[in-house]
Amino acid sequence: MPLLGLELVFRPQASLLVLWVLGDERTREVSERAHARAVAEVLEWLEDEVAEIRWSSGKERAKPPGLVAASFRHWDNRDGFPLLHEHVLVLNRAQRADGTWYALDTRRLYRHAVAAGTLYTLAMTTEVCEELGLATVPREVTPGLRPVMEIAGVGTGLIEWKSTRRERIEDALETITDEYVKTHGRLPDERARHGLGWWAAQDTRPDKKTPKPLEQLLAWWRESAILRFDKEMIAGLLARCRAAAAVIRAGVRPLVDTALAAVDVAAVVYTVRRTFNRRHVLAEARRHLLETLRGLAYPPGLDDYIADAALSRHSRQLTVPQNGRRAPAPDQLTYTADFAWPHRWWIVGTGGKPPRESSRYERARVASLALQNAIRDARILAATRSEAPAATASAAVRDEDQNHDQAAPHAVDHPDRDAALTPAQRAAAIHAHQQAAMPEEYQQGRTTDPATWLHTPKNLARLAVLTQAAEARSRIVAGGPQPKQPAKEAADPARQQHHTTQPEPARIPARG
Repeated sequence: MPLLGLELVFRPQASLLVLWVLGDERTREVSERAHARAVAEVLEWLEDEVAEIRWSSGKERAKPPGLVAASFRHWDNRDGFPLLHEHVLVLNRAQRADGTWYALDTRRLYRHAVAAGTLYTLAMTTEVCEELGLATVPREVTPGLRPVMEIAGVGTGLIEWKSTRRERIEDALETITDEYVKTHGRLPDERARHGLGWWAAQDTRPDKKTPKPLEQLLAWWRESAILRFDKEMIAGLLARCRAAAAVIRAGVRPLVDTALAAVDVAAVVYTVRRTFNRRHVLAEARRHLLETLRGLAYPPGLDDYIADAALSRHSRQLTVPQNGRRAPAPDQLTYTADFAWPHRWWIVGTGGKPPRESSRYERARVASLALQNAIRDARILAATRSEAPAATASAAVRDEDQNHDQAAPHAVDHPDRDAALTPAQRAAAIHAHQQAAMPEEYQQGRTTDPATWLHTPKNLARLAVLTQAAEARSRIVAGGPQPKQPAKEAADPARQQHHTTQPEPARIPARG
């Protein structure tokens, strides 16, 4: 059966949904306008940069003048709780210049779905924060996975009030995970956990209900929130968000070091994927801007500039063009990098949960520590050069300016910054800004220093006991004997070092 179309769904973060529901009329207007503009920006990007029509069994390709798409906006989820989202159905046909219609390369569109989603999140979050004077903070939803950049000031209670399905999904996931352990005799790895989570979401998915008018839904949602919390808390939500944003904006200036951003993006993508394409780097560049600027505006094209810099300066192309064949498109080129590969480690479980292996994203954050060390080295080097004679110092400044990409075309700088800063002062300002902009959990050691997780006597002893219990359960499942272990070996840290000695390449599911 031929493919008739491709569906794209766009939805904002949970905190933006809370503001849209419980904010005043202007807040709702700003949120809906930002949502519509973000969807339009994504579709325009897909038309200009991604979409292709194909014919002659894919041998001939051309860029279409536009896409044929229909959008449907919904206000609630299947439980009747707020969920502003847009369904966009893209027709699998586009017109050539001669007026004939041919099929789109839908695989190419699907592969760029993640990059499209990050563009929507970045565009909508930035516009809402700039219009309403807000800022973002990271919120960890699942341990080991990338935090979600939420609006500062929206508490966890309000987010959980809106997220009605999460508790049911977690209960179903616990049951499915137990069945997985009984079947395979081991805990699921990271890829298996993703599949089990999707399975649990499908099993708990209710049927759709009859749609209701938006005015009726808004009134019902506000009364529900007031009954759950109180009227003063709901009425002061936007004021609290602006107060929290003022503190964040005072410490985070509109400054992006494009050289540092390119290295960070390349290191994270390489650690997560080993081999990657431009779309992966572009998506990570957009995440970097969202995490670094915390909702502040950025110049158009900055994400593309960072992605191109990461590919040209810190990546190595693996795709080799072959004579006699059509040259691959730029987005089809495969790259890798030569950064140090971080070892795996294990994280001790809390609350009775078993230990788990570090995720690819956590290992990527550990790899990015090398970037902060490079900044410190640049400060020391620049300070040393500044003590040299004037002629030598001038040459060092010129050499430093050539090697440091702070004056890149798209760099955002302090509006009141002195243009005559020395290299040491410039490096110090960049480092201070990056520390202020970095999400807090990256600085507290939780996702950057594995020693704080495992390599302490208390954690090693707990991990030894939990590991022996897991091995005993595995032998019970397998029906094998249960040999006794000496008590002194249970607390021996040396027996646990095998968890971090040999790294393994991460297996990445084939998706965009």
